[in-house]
Amino acid sequence: MATTQVQDGTTTAYRKRVLGFLGNHDPLEVLGGTGDVLGGVVRDHDRKCMQVRPIEGKWTPCEVLGHLCDCEWVYGYRARLILCEENPPILGMDQDLWVAGQHYNEREPRELVEEFRRLRAYNLRMWQGMTPQDLERTGLHSERGPESLGLILKLLAGHDLLHLDQLKRLLMAIV
Repeated sequence: MATTQVQDGTTTAYRKRVLGFLGNHDPLEVLGGTGDVLGGVVRDHDRKCMQVRPIEGKWTPCEVLGHLCDCEWVYGYRARLILCEENPPILGMDQDLWVAGQHYNEREPRELVEEFRRLRAYNLRMWQGMTPQDLERTGLHSERGPESLGLILKLLAGHDLLHLDQLKRLLMAIV
């Protein structure tokens, strides 16, 4: 019972934090603009800068880009499961293991941004085509409990803004 209460508190805090970044922004507009912001980041910073770890134990800017690519795969898959199945189970992921295991800090930042843009364009078409009834469909996240597509859409947009803020702070710490 105590574990469930801790998870519930953690889930509430996570959702509140991510949705706080979204605020009153339109989630679809945020999702549509993230690729351009990331493109500007890699245009303005060379590869070496993007691979510096300014804070021990935290991701590099390049690893943040890789994480955003992972999220496009994962959230796209989750959304399709929920859209096409009845209340499917949704598995969590260990984001740190995914980032480390795929060696994102060794990748070319521009290539990661292009990968993100392609995945985002594909997923954005799906999000834009959803009806209000679609957005009410739910899945059962293994760590966070029930989540509707409408909530997931907002969380994904807030997640973008959270990591864009993280990128800005990391790059300021490097300079």
